[in-house]
Amino acid sequence: MLQHVQDPAFKKILEKHFPLHIRDYNMKVEFLNKAEGAKKELPLLNENQEISNMALQMAPPAVPVQPRTMVEDMNDREMATAYLLTLKRAGREYAWAAMEMANPEIRSFCQTAFMMSCAHAYDMWQYMASKGYYPVDQAESVDTAKIGAMYQVVPENQPQIQQYMAQSQNPNAGDSGQLYQ
Repeated sequence: MLQHVQDPAFKKILEKHFPLHIRDYNMKVEFLNKAEGAKKELPLLNENQEISNMALQMAPPAVPVQPRTMVEDMNDREMATAYLLTLKRAGREYAWAAMEMANPEIRSFCQTAFMMSCAHAYDMWQYMASKGYYPVDQAESVDTAKIGAMYQVVPENQPQIQQYMAQSQNPNAGDSGQLYQ
């Protein structure tokens, strides 16, 4: 697919993601074929906001497109859309698998692969939004305020909640900020 990509920014994203997809695949093969499981791990990735919210607002509006039913060569928009949909589907499948996985090593792999899918999908979403392939509309503050007014914060300093928190602390776990170290 890479040889068909026209946009250098799109190609750069795919070149960055490709080796990790290969590693992901190889790890699944190793889990199936080796009793000791996979030897390598997927790295946890930083999600970099490549473009500002202001730049997203200035992105060209999404151009209407009619899906082509007879495709010999896909254009960048079609390839980007297909890739984003694949990442979203893979992420969902990894999340579901991790929730029910008995093997702790494979569970960890699925969790990390889910995070990789999230990071890669975010890269693609930013690219697509910046090109006008994906509409970006900020919610109006009056609408956000209306919805927000429907909910109230539950105080976490209640004795019962604090007791539950103290009983269920996991000394081996960290906070979500550590996922991106």
